[in-house]
Amino acid sequence: MHLEGADSRLVSADDTGVTFRWRDYRYGNAPRSMTLAPHEFIRRFLLHCLPDGFHRIRHYGFLANGIRRARLAVIRRLLADAPPQRRRAESCQRAPFDPTVCPCCGGILRITARLPPARPWPGTS
Repeated sequence: MHLEGADSRLVSADDTGVTFRWRDYRYGNAPRSMTLAPHEFIRRFLLHCLPDGFHRIRHYGFLANGIRRARLAVIRRLLADAPPQRRRAESCQRAPFDPTVCPCCGGILRITARLPPARPWPGTS
């Protein structure tokens, strides 16, 4: 049997189990093999399959694998240096309620439209 790509990692398969090779990145890319029950192998395999129209997106930005460790160190340092900020929600909750004034920014609120009362969903009482 000729296997290509990721199929080459399959070692054997029968009614009792599927054995495949994998690399343990936690221990210096050490090659390992694992045997799983057929239904468990298929379940794990299908976790990698997406429905039509979907695209897998890997981490990008500061979580991209090539720069993750360095960027997270910088972010942690910056967060530790940043002074604690007062939560805006706390200041909004303390202000007395006035329906014509925004409790956060103090801007004037104007009624531009009125929505009709909500109707119950069909089939509910």
